[in-house]
Amino acid sequence: MGVLCCRPEPVDFEGDVNLFHFVLLKSIGKGAFGKVRFVQHKQSKDLYALKYINKAKCVKMKAVANIIQERRLLEEVDHPFIVNLRYAFQDDENCFFVLDLMLGGDLRFHLERMGSFPEEAVRFYVAELGSALAFLHEKKIIHRDLKPDNILLDEKGHAHITDFNIAVHYSDRRMLTGVAGSMAYMAPEILAKKGYSYMIDWWSLGVCAYELLFGRRPFRGKTNSDLTHSISRDSLKFPEDSDSKCSPEGKQGLRDLLTRNVETRLGCKPNGEGLKDLMRHPWFKSIDWDALEAKELLPPFVPDSKKANFDSTHELEELLLEDNPLKPRKRKANQDINNLTAEMRQMEEQFTTYDFRKMHRRSYYPQNQQIISQMTVTSSTGFAASRPETPNLTERIYPDDSAPAVRIQESNGSEGLDQSTAYAGVEADCVQSNDIINEKSTAS
Repeated sequence: MGVLCCRPEPVDFEGDVNLFHFVLLKSIGKGAFGKVRFVQHKQSKDLYALKYINKAKCVKMKAVANIIQERRLLEEVDHPFIVNLRYAFQDDENCFFVLDLMLGGDLRFHLERMGSFPEEAVRFYVAELGSALAFLHEKKIIHRDLKPDNILLDEKGHAHITDFNIAVHYSDRRMLTGVAGSMAYMAPEILAKKGYSYMIDWWSLGVCAYELLFGRRPFRGKTNSDLTHSISRDSLKFPEDSDSKCSPEGKQGLRDLLTRNVETRLGCKPNGEGLKDLMRHPWFKSIDWDALEAKELLPPFVPDSKKANFDSTHELEELLLEDNPLKPRKRKANQDINNLTAEMRQMEEQFTTYDFRKMHRRSYYPQNQQIISQMTVTSSTGFAASRPETPNLTERIYPDDSAPAVRIQESNGSEGLDQSTAYAGVEADCVQSNDIINEKSTAS
């Protein structure tokens, strides 16, 4: 007699994308309520990064609006130097982002091991990231949390911006006032609380460039008040050995990015003129910008493909400590969403399915000015002009200066907060990424 065995049900690739479409591979990162792992699409065999977020934790940490905001913003963008969204879907427990796979690790990971980067590499990264920022600003999107942790390398060494958890649409008619981002990388106009716009991303790029070059940030303080004062008032100074690490043109590029006058800050001219300013800057005279944006230039630094460019302990933790490991699960049949809590219903309605093979990318601007938690709004999906060889995202918790962005209640001062921690608050568009200091939120 033959032995009967359970055969897996065939996967319906013609239907909506779901977790059954993917082979689950190694776990590579985690946050307070989200995790990241390698996956492979069973039909195309393409590799991606799967970022999945537990719904219950998301509700508990008051992050529903942020997850929906991130999902919407990622649907709008497709650029060679951004970690692009390829699929989005949900099951009864989790919301899923399937993103370009980045095998080279994040710049924080490499900076901690190398101490600093050569000027050639930093100039290359600034050019690639500048191209991505100009694209985002053209789409009326501010990232608000650019830092080495949120810059990922693909296996060839190209830089990509990731983590749109506190990104937001902006309007030329109204300045933003929410204290958002990682404090050490915040522009002075955010801390002044008098309103800001897309120019803050160029300041953050300058802080990143300085840190990558010299292994330290340009403005520092032992307390949050000291750091705020330093960012707001201290003059830009270079280390004593800076001449051996950076050319005069490079130093001038840093000065131009880190000027407090947004009218003259490099990259900040409106209507696409900011990127042209960057292209014309003496520091970038050796860059072939057409070849750069086509990913035809060879990156100066190539991550070691024989080593894991991420924290390998995540996989061990997943195997030994996870009491509810991720696996494909069918959704409950005939579920009445009216029986769900308001926030769970909001995720059901607004975290819509996205499949880049079948759908066109769409913009939610200007309708996406605010997403209010516990409010239900009709949302639609929207295909993507797929970009060449794009790779992915790692989400990790860092113990010190590289702590991920979080949301707090806006206050008159920053005393009492770890200066390495990020803020994200005020506008209803933003919520936390990982750690939460204060679960209260406000909407303007």
